[in-house]
Amino acid sequence: MPKTLLVTGGAGFIGSCFVLQARQRGDRVITLDKLTYAGNPDNLASQAHDPDHIFVQGDIGNAELVRWLLLRYAPDAVLNFAAESHVDRSILDPEAFVRTNVLGTSTLLRVVTNWWADLPESRKASFRFLHVSTDEVFGALQPGDPAFTETTPYSPNSPYSASKAGSDHLVRAFHETYGLPILITNCSNNYGPRQFPEKLIPLMLLNALEGKPLPVYGSGSNIRDWLHVEDHCAAIALVLEKGRVGESYNIGGHSERTNLEVVRTICAFLQEEVPSSRQYADLISFVTDRPGHDFRYAIDCSKIERELGWKPAHSFATGLQDTVRWYLANGRWVENVRSGAYREWLDRNYSSRTTMG
Repeated sequence: MPKTLLVTGGAGFIGSCFVLQARQRGDRVITLDKLTYAGNPDNLASQAHDPDHIFVQGDIGNAELVRWLLLRYAPDAVLNFAAESHVDRSILDPEAFVRTNVLGTSTLLRVVTNWWADLPESRKASFRFLHVSTDEVFGALQPGDPAFTETTPYSPNSPYSASKAGSDHLVRAFHETYGLPILITNCSNNYGPRQFPEKLIPLMLLNALEGKPLPVYGSGSNIRDWLHVEDHCAAIALVLEKGRVGESYNIGGHSERTNLEVVRTICAFLQEEVPSSRQYADLISFVTDRPGHDFRYAIDCSKIERELGWKPAHSFATGLQDTVRWYLANGRWVENVRSGAYREWLDRNYSSRTTMG
């Protein structure tokens, strides 16, 4: 049965994918997004004339606005994708991450809880607040360590992951203290269409096309588990529908790769799609590692597979090749995103890093 969903951060990379899938399922969606640097209206351009998609520009920290949306649209669920989400940016400006990820989530929870408490009992029981988080809250792994499970102790190592850990704890606390029916998902590294180009995969892809250096931190040996954004959003929808209230669910892609492996694979796919006399891999440049760079993340997603029957549909090879082709076919989207502010941030983050031999 179609639902009415309030989706915060719904113009971002992951949020917009969820919004598009939700509309395909027939759900009515109210998207709330502040439209900061990573919130992109172009991600939802296909919904511009859709009467069952309502876009509202605003902040989850604006209690009056959130309250009005709840009263106006009476959603069956609130899904919180809104977050500052890039580790490098959190190193340069940690306070921004606290404001959005901790204080913003706290305000959102308070307003939603107060509204939810006045609902009729049947609606209170069926309502859900789903909070989207990251595997980075668990800290770092070494080779051979078992993957993160839902019971792994939190041990964040960056301002970003610490702020997300704080938001997770607040969500759980509102469930235990006030009874708000919550769900939490913790995902591994996402990739796919419409990802903001400061992230590893689109950054390397676009730099390679322009013949620019491909800046790889350290030796490129850091390991991540890669999850296609469409698989992630399908899992979130399943957790919303069937997940047990108060539980968290890890979502991973069964695709651990070193950063250098990922960059070399991108270069190989580009060589197939846009042949160049110079090998794209020759552009790889090793730069000084970032502070507190976690060595390895790995997700054990057996709980969601066992309880809800979810498995990723994309292999990393096919998913990455499709992603490369999407960026090649959507040059206008790329240029609209790569504003002066984005270029200034790239200069701040990478220009001061020493190139290693």
